[in-house]
Amino acid sequence: MRALTRTTAPARTPGTPRRRRPSRTGTLAVALLGLLLPLFVFGTPAHAAPPGFRIENGRLLERSGNDFVMRGVNHAHTWYTDRIGSLAHIKAKGANTVRVVLSSGDRWTRNDTADVANVVTQCKRNRLICVLEVHDTTGYGEQSGAATLSRAADYWIDVQSALTGQEDHVIVNIGNEPYGNNNYAGWTADTKAAIQKLRAAGFDHTIMVDAPNWGQDWAFTMRDNAASVFAADPDANTIFSIHMYGVFDTAAEVNDYLNRFVQARLPIVIGEFGHDHSDGNPDEDAILATAQRLGLGYLGWSWSGNGGGVEYLDLVTGFDPDQLTSWGQRLFNGANGIAATSKEAAIYASSGGDTTPPTAPGTPAASAVTSSSATLTWAAATDATGVTGYDVVRVSGSTETAATTTTGTSATLTGLTPATSYTFAVYARDAAGNRSARSGTVNVTTASGGSTAACAVGYRVTGEWPGGFQGEIVIRNTGTSAVDGWTLRWTFPGSQRVSSLWGGTAAQSGAAVTVTAASYTAKIPAAGSVSLGFTASRGTTNPAPTAFTLNGASCTTS
Repeated sequence: MRALTRTTAPARTPGTPRRRRPSRTGTLAVALLGLLLPLFVFGTPAHAAPPGFRIENGRLLERSGNDFVMRGVNHAHTWYTDRIGSLAHIKAKGANTVRVVLSSGDRWTRNDTADVANVVTQCKRNRLICVLEVHDTTGYGEQSGAATLSRAADYWIDVQSALTGQEDHVIVNIGNEPYGNNNYAGWTADTKAAIQKLRAAGFDHTIMVDAPNWGQDWAFTMRDNAASVFAADPDANTIFSIHMYGVFDTAAEVNDYLNRFVQARLPIVIGEFGHDHSDGNPDEDAILATAQRLGLGYLGWSWSGNGGGVEYLDLVTGFDPDQLTSWGQRLFNGANGIAATSKEAAIYASSGGDTTPPTAPGTPAASAVTSSSATLTWAAATDATGVTGYDVVRVSGSTETAATTTTGTSATLTGLTPATSYTFAVYARDAAGNRSARSGTVNVTTASGGSTAACAVGYRVTGEWPGGFQGEIVIRNTGTSAVDGWTLRWTFPGSQRVSSLWGGTAAQSGAAVTVTAASYTAKIPAAGSVSLGFTASRGTTNPAPTAFTLNGASCTTS
């Protein structure tokens, strides 16, 4: 993830510009070398067994010998140190790992030893494995002011006292995206030297190293030198991290890259990825499916706080765990996502921790049912150490589908189909990851839609630039009763694609756009209105949509 600085909290934007890509013919020799990697046997040098996590035959193992597969997200702690409570929310969504952004002080405010120690404490309290990374190295050689890997290693040595003894709980990611697209051939020697500096200083942790080319390794520097880097670690305890954005826009590229590491018995994790990006549209479905098939870890970018035009990479809006974005829904609750595949680290289960689940929540009651939304409320569950979240599921016979998660005892479900019967239930989850028995079920039938609604929608372009524009949408309630919860839909007549939106959560499939209300725009009083703003890409023309629906019913346009 590439960071941009602002006068306020830093904007966050993934650091993955694809300046150029090797041609198929130009990389024939490299491809042949990659095909030969599985034929080599990379011996493990003699060394004492690491006291915590270790690498064995290309797999990340816990001290117990259990295979550990990361399922988690990135959290921008260094810019949002007041949001340390987000770790509990990340755990409540089902994650077993969090990658925490830290600063060495070279580009942003330094996270000192006390702060690092607190981060580790909070990770352990929430039963998360902590991947700690220094972000100041991002784009070295191309990004002005970026720090070297050697400087990052010095930082880890300075805060070592916060990490010693935490080898079961902490993985040290030396530096984020440590080279841009200039002079990236230096990555190999610099990475070896940084690993050896940490080992000489007494670090026994598993070390994670990021790829160059803003983390995406389009020149295959990390892929083709991974074996020698691994061999340079005297503890043979290094794992490689690839960041997948626009370079990985096809399933073939995702499969080829990850399979080469697996076949060579070299450990790899997808340390960052998203569902969209300015340098291309990554194939997130292929990333998730391939990681699950190969048993590889992944860490989505990022919990919240993105800016600089990539707000769409937020998994939740405004650090609110009850406001999952479409990206958040996909990563946490979709196929091969975190909720379905995450397993808590064995170190927590074997440490005498809480193994008693909460009591079942009360049977939910439905209210404010519209053609596309409904609000559920239930009595709280109880737990000896405290309930941290609730999972709302849709029940269909013996099948359950995740609907949403929340930390409170109510949830508004949006995007429902008009005139349709649904059955919902709720589970409680505690800090240890224990899940309760299921609550009783509630049946909800949405109102019919399709008629003309008492609404009017105004659409206007407020600014344009080559390839993009900013727009505003005003939804007016022209009826005599309040609207409580809404979903707005329209279809772009051109090639426009929404990149960020405020006032709601946007999802786009082809030209069709769906926006669900934010908590602060969900209610529209009679004769009242709410406004949405968005940025989008466009082609040579930028025609306006001609029709809008609100909760499944057509609105007039103005």
